[in-house]
Amino acid sequence: MKISIEDLGEPDLEFGQGELHRDPKRVLPFAGPFASELDVEPKVIRLGLVALPSEVSPVYRWFEKMHSPMMGHETNALRFREFPGVQKALRCSFEIPDKFVRRLNKNQYDLISSQNSNEHFEGLLKLYSDAIKTLFEDQRPNCVLVCFPEEVAALRMSNPLLTYIEQRVLERVREEEESAQGLLFEPTAEERRASAELLPQAEELLFRNFHRALKAECMNMHNAVPLQVIRRQTYITAEAKQSDSTRAWNLSLALYYKAGNIPWRPAGLTKDTCFVGISFHHLKRRSGDLVYASVAQAFTNDSEPFVLKGETVPRDQSRNKQPYLLEEQASNLIKKVVDRYSSRMGFPPARVVVHKTSRYQPEEEIGFRDGLRSDVAGCELVWMSPTGFRLLRRGMREPLRGTLCTIEGRDHYLFTTGYVPWWSVYPGPHIPSPLEIGACGDTDLPERAQEILSLTKMNWNSADGIGRHPISVSFARRVGTIMTEMKEDQEPNPLYRFYM
Repeated sequence: MKISIEDLGEPDLEFGQGELHRDPKRVLPFAGPFASELDVEPKVIRLGLVALPSEVSPVYRWFEKMHSPMMGHETNALRFREFPGVQKALRCSFEIPDKFVRRLNKNQYDLISSQNSNEHFEGLLKLYSDAIKTLFEDQRPNCVLVCFPEEVAALRMSNPLLTYIEQRVLERVREEEESAQGLLFEPTAEERRASAELLPQAEELLFRNFHRALKAECMNMHNAVPLQVIRRQTYITAEAKQSDSTRAWNLSLALYYKAGNIPWRPAGLTKDTCFVGISFHHLKRRSGDLVYASVAQAFTNDSEPFVLKGETVPRDQSRNKQPYLLEEQASNLIKKVVDRYSSRMGFPPARVVVHKTSRYQPEEEIGFRDGLRSDVAGCELVWMSPTGFRLLRRGMREPLRGTLCTIEGRDHYLFTTGYVPWWSVYPGPHIPSPLEIGACGDTDLPERAQEILSLTKMNWNSADGIGRHPISVSFARRVGTIMTEMKEDQEPNPLYRFYM
């Protein structure tokens, strides 16, 4: 058996002053975020706050603290660097003006919490969303902080719209999904979550999740701005699971992006290329049929990521238990992406790379290529999926993140997780599991793998600067989970920052 192993290296990111580096925490304090200038006044990011009265002062204290340096208590100082204060880290400051603070009525909150499951869920959803809506006026904050007590953060309920038969069908589907994951992975919680991130999940329709429901409720309101949910473990050090420094890095970065700024972008991606992630998710139609919904997410270096909803797919439109698009559906979806890209940029992309979380069916390949033929010169169709493949370096060391293993010139495995040399550690509890990648038609797989690796660095929820999945599929996945809360004829908000 012929095995080829190649280290693709860690892709660079582009920061302020054109600085290139792989590690955001190391370079942001010196170069600043992308397109920022060192000799101008820091940006002021105004935040709204929706919270119970008892939480308002602790939140204020935490944000005041974020403007000063914070040390971490983790042992690995290479990965867990000190937070230098938000002005030095991101060239900005956070303000929470009193006019943007909404204190929830505690008596009303307690009364709602004493009701049965359905009334509890719907009552709190109205209480929070009504308060948030009052902030979406002409003068509004850049982002709204929403404080969740622990009981709200964990709140979910059985989906009351499902009939008994539909519920039974979804329960059987969930059992099949869990069984399929067990065949691919050792039954660890982390690896089950990893496979779930790339596959449709019956769980999303069986239960309503409060966090998801609130975002769906608020993102399409008039004058909406993104929400940032925070729990006490974020702003109360005694209850935190991470150090002050790590929490400050991650929260400030997410808020900076949600306020309409770009912390960094990939370096080295070809100009005028549009990366499109295709994903499928469970929905319930008004007719009562359980169907899949398709989602297309587009990422380009020159514009904010955006999303489009595709057509619904009947449950029996699947092969090997994976839904797929017919020729016309694939063609229509990719044309919509190109039209949206052209309206934003003023010209069509020179090249489109489609990422899909299952192998392409012949109908999909024909449809995508036909849909792009008249407007786009280059089209590449790449798929990726979880796998049970494992690899160890000599001495039982984990493979490097960025390792591409090719077997018999046919099967390709990309390690988007693995040993990180500049941290001197593998940041995971188990042996790294790669993504199996492939493509329809001739393409340079190492180049496609390098692009995937670059796009795994676009998770602005974490200042680590690395992730397991490329933004093309992870964003589509986030949109799909929110879409379970939307009406059939409702279009999702197109902007990525509303889903983080």
